[in-house]
Amino acid sequence: MGLIGTFIAASVGTLVVGLLSSWIDRKVTARVQYRVGPPLLQPVYDILKLLGKETLISSRARGRGFLMAPVVGLAAGLVAATILWAANLWPAEGFLGDLIVVIYLLTIPAIAAMYGALASGSPHATFGASREMKLLLSYELPLVLAVLVPVVQRVAAGGEASFSIGALVTFQASEGWTLFSASGVIAAVVALVAMQAKLTLVPFDLPEAETELMAGSMLEYSGPPLAMIKLTRALLLAVAPVLLVTLFAGGVSDAASPVAWLAFAGKYVVVLVLVVLMRNTNPRLRIDQVVRLFWFGLAPLAALALVLAWFGL
Repeated sequence: MGLIGTFIAASVGTLVVGLLSSWIDRKVTARVQYRVGPPLLQPVYDILKLLGKETLISSRARGRGFLMAPVVGLAAGLVAATILWAANLWPAEGFLGDLIVVIYLLTIPAIAAMYGALASGSPHATFGASREMKLLLSYELPLVLAVLVPVVQRVAAGGEASFSIGALVTFQASEGWTLFSASGVIAAVVALVAMQAKLTLVPFDLPEAETELMAGSMLEYSGPPLAMIKLTRALLLAVAPVLLVTLFAGGVSDAASPVAWLAFAGKYVVVLVLVVLMRNTNPRLRIDQVVRLFWFGLAPLAALALVLAWFGL
């Protein structure tokens, strides 16, 4: 399969998984609230409906930046998904530093959301962009420190320092999952909470808090641009668990084995369940609480995990 074919397959597959995960999230949330919840294809219906709607642009908006922001965010997520799947399917064929590229690409949707909100000309959206910026600055440090733990574990075991996702998958296949260590458990917990913030799900849904900012950073969007934002959210809901499973639970250990794929699906479901549980069992945090949690709580924990990983623990 060529580069274009891999991109198309990974993009379509990840979007399907993301929309299905979005339905599971909404269905479980509805059941917790004693509601029936949406039908299976409701996320698809929502996207199709938005694609058929008219795109309205405020007279105060900066048109080009406002309309391009959702496209850039979705494109970055699709490229990150492609790199991640390729590293799992063909670990030996990944490129050097693809882990750094994936982490970088996963910050672009948040930056695009900020840019689009600021370009909309809406004070509510601007306030949502301000919250998105503070949220991003809060969780990125502990997330990066947690992601470095598998790399340090490989070095401590006598391997070369490598930021290749394929190399980390291969290392876990021979030496055991990153989770099979004290440093791995701590780093996985920190990364899971940081990913919840990256997904802007409760308790970190500050940028689009409906009860405070209506739709926040998405307030002025409608039609196909809003559909792209929804698709990006669904895409990230698939990419985030896959990244966590790849770095801390071995990823797809053998792409040619159906059993390995079933195991990978089980690990993915476990992470998704944890994400949904966090969303339904926690109240929304204030932005000052979020900053304290990540900078003074989770960042030191991630640093401790790095030290433990260096000593092989």
